[in-house]
Amino acid sequence: MSTSLSADAPAEDTLPPYVGIALSDVRLVKTAGDAAAAMAALTAADVVGFDTESKPTFAKGEKSTGPHLVQLATDDTAWLFQVGAAPLRAELQAVLRAVLESPDILKVGFGLGDDLRRLQGKLGIETRNVLDLSTALRRRGERNTLGAKTAVARFFSQALTKSKRITTTNWALPQLSEKQILYAADDAHVALRIYRHWRANPAAA
Repeated sequence: MSTSLSADAPAEDTLPPYVGIALSDVRLVKTAGDAAAAMAALTAADVVGFDTESKPTFAKGEKSTGPHLVQLATDDTAWLFQVGAAPLRAELQAVLRAVLESPDILKVGFGLGDDLRRLQGKLGIETRNVLDLSTALRRRGERNTLGAKTAVARFFSQALTKSKRITTTNWALPQLSEKQILYAADDAHVALRIYRHWRANPAAA
């Protein structure tokens, strides 16, 4: 997705850093109890931030086995579901299906095309009621899709740091690092924050 700033957005190096979600507000959904808590919180939401992460492929012709992580965020919590090579626990898959296939819960995120295709291919989930902010926030006359970095600069006047080193880490690992967890949680949570701000301040877009 494009992360270039539009002509009227401030340069990133002049902006204060964006402060993302705290690690204490991120939940790794692993047990039946975790799944029950996630189900209760996520199905009570009107909108959730949404993203996925996949282990990168480097060899020519290599096919992705992702997604390996699915992130769903409410206003105060990010819920992370590890979707590895082993069969996903039934309780966890039930949460993902209930939320992602719900026509009543809006899912918002950036550049979701590959995410939706991979979810359908790996888990058979047909995600409904999705808003891709990459195109929804594009201004009249803009040709490029909008990335999260550009949106954060435009709406919050802050600089969102996206580490390429973290982006290309192995998301299929059974034990994710704190940096991976925060990076992934922020991807979903920042999308929801931007959506809320945009709906509250439509003229700012």
